[in-house]
Amino acid sequence: MTASTTLNTSDRVLNQPILGSRRFSNYWWATIVSIGAIGFLLAGLSSYLKVNLLPFANPTELQFVPQGLAMGFYGIAGLLLALYLWMLVILDVGGGYNEFNLETGEIKIFRWGFLGKNRRIEIDCRTRDVQAVRVEIKEGLNPRRALYLRVKGRRDIPLTSVGQPIPLTQIENQGAALARFLTVPLEGL
Repeated sequence: MTASTTLNTSDRVLNQPILGSRRFSNYWWATIVSIGAIGFLLAGLSSYLKVNLLPFANPTELQFVPQGLAMGFYGIAGLLLALYLWMLVILDVGGGYNEFNLETGEIKIFRWGFLGKNRRIEIDCRTRDVQAVRVEIKEGLNPRRALYLRVKGRRDIPLTSVGQPIPLTQIENQGAALARFLTVPLEGL
């Protein structure tokens, strides 16, 4: 859930957009890895061809075996990692929305996934089946702060996006607002 939670005009529909892989940090790392990988690959090729392909260094002086070969390997590995990162950004993996509609009594959780038959991840349930909104807070080396929807006959459904931990006050406020909207208890605090 992001800070931009919207209520429709009737105040009976709550729509929460979820930020997926299209965040600044993913663009940043995909760009940095791409530039580094291209540099390593060009250094390896320069070492093999004995032609300087880099304007800021002279890798033609490197011996192809083992330095040029290692640089080429790192360049190819980096390009594969960069391709994966750019695919995450392009596909917006994890992005979607949560829609709570009190008029129809339906809840729809939608997320984009990886390519394949499970590209569209949709979870539908009824508002009357919701038992509670659960807040999970784990502190420590790998902190985790998330909201879950507890539904009868199902596992808990995650509602928050994956990424940096949401501030404690924000996750508490979002959980309380959602529990109030659905008129269910808030658990985990």
